[in-house]
Amino acid sequence: MNEEILTPVLDWLDLAGVAIFALTGALVAAKEKQTLVTLVFFALITGVGGGSIRDLLIGAPVFWITDPWVAVVCLGIALFAWFTPTRWWEGKFLSIADGLGLAAYAVLGSAKALEYGVPVVPAILMGVITGTAGGIIRDVLAGRPSILMRPELYVTAAALAASLNVFGSLLGIELWWVWIAATLAGFSLRFAAIHWNLALPSYDERRAKPDES
Repeated sequence: MNEEILTPVLDWLDLAGVAIFALTGALVAAKEKQTLVTLVFFALITGVGGGSIRDLLIGAPVFWITDPWVAVVCLGIALFAWFTPTRWWEGKFLSIADGLGLAAYAVLGSAKALEYGVPVVPAILMGVITGTAGGIIRDVLAGRPSILMRPELYVTAAALAASLNVFGSLLGIELWWVWIAATLAGFSLRFAAIHWNLALPSYDERRAKPDES
């Protein structure tokens, strides 16, 4: 289906996710004491990375090429980060904001995939990619350990938000409520993971090795 049928709610989710992820990218560059150009680049690549991969995979026009506001938002966020001290963003606040962007972006990605006729499981995966790929690209470029290499619940929160959105949409529930509920569920799981250090069990070589007797 054509991209023009997407509702204003999804457009706002899109810009909110872009803004939050752009801020995390700009702050990574700021903490490394990089130039304003680098802050802008990190803000853009983090903000649009996941959505760009999604659009290329589902055959949609790349969203930030057709929407003039996305690049403007990334530039504005980079300037904001440039003129604020990084100590403002210490602690868990940025991780919590990133969790909100993660959930919103996962909902957006899966909803857009459904609009383009993508089947259920790939649509969920498109939500996960939309929510996580920008942060992964940011960490790789900055030479930091990727979130994928840590056991804490991150991708799982995106998968929860995307799954609830897809199945709620297929059940015919009012889309507004599906989007809100899926975003809140994904964010709640991510917030709980941050607050209580929730994590998936990691691989244990001793558990995997057959008994030698």
